[in-house]
Amino acid sequence: MKQVLGAIRKAVNDFDMIQQGDRIAVGLSGGKDSMLLLYALKLFQRFSPVEYELSAITVSLGFEQFETQKIQDYCEKIEVPYYQVDTDIAKIVFDVRKEKNPCALCSKMRNGALHNKVKDIGFNRVALGHHGDDVVETLFLSMLYSGKLATFKPVTYLSNKEIYNIRPMIYVKESQVIGAVKRHQVPVLKSPCPMDGNSKRESVKMLLKKVYQDVPEGRERILKALSNKNQYELWF
Repeated sequence: MKQVLGAIRKAVNDFDMIQQGDRIAVGLSGGKDSMLLLYALKLFQRFSPVEYELSAITVSLGFEQFETQKIQDYCEKIEVPYYQVDTDIAKIVFDVRKEKNPCALCSKMRNGALHNKVKDIGFNRVALGHHGDDVVETLFLSMLYSGKLATFKPVTYLSNKEIYNIRPMIYVKESQVIGAVKRHQVPVLKSPCPMDGNSKRESVKMLLKKVYQDVPEGRERILKALSNKNQYELWF
C-alpha cells in the first residue's frame, strides 16, 4: 500500500489535484480500481498537506443482479458517507437503443448522473479510479479506433458543472491495484455488464500485454512520452 500511496502523493503534487477544503466524491463502481481509490484517499487524509472531505457515490445502471450492500457496509466501516443513484441506463443502452458499441453512450450517461449527484450534495471534485495502464490503453484505443493521439487528463475542469474530475492513481500500475486489494481485503463487486471482458479495451489490453513481454519498460516509457511535450515529432 505504501507504493500506491506514494504514487498518489506524486500525482496530487505533480498536477495540483487537491486544494484546501475540497469536497471529493469518489465515483464508486464497486470494481477493484474505484474501491482501492476510496480506501487510499481515506488513508491519504491522514498525511495530506491539505484537508479535504470525502464521500462515495455509486451510479447503479439498473442491472437486476447488481447488489451494493457490500460496498455500503465497507463505506460505513471506513467512515465515508455513501450515496447511490439509481438509473435505467442499462435498459436504455441495451434494450431501447440496442447499441452495438454501448460503452461510449453508457459512460456519457453514467458520468452525467454522477456529476448531477455531486452537485446536489455540494461537492466540487470527482475522483475516478483510472490507473496508469488505463491511461496507455485509452491512448491506443484513440489511435487505433479514432485516428487521434488522445487520452484522459489527470485533472479536467467541467465548466458547465463547475466540477473537477481528478485521477489520483495515474501513476499506479494495475498489478499494484490487484495486490493491494488482496492484501488489505478491500471488497470488490463483479460487474454485471455483458460487455465486461468483451470490449475493445479488453482487446487493446491483450495487445499491450504482448508488447510488454517484448519491451518490459514499455508502459513507463509511454507514460513518460505523454508528458514529454518538448520532444513531439508529429506531422503538424
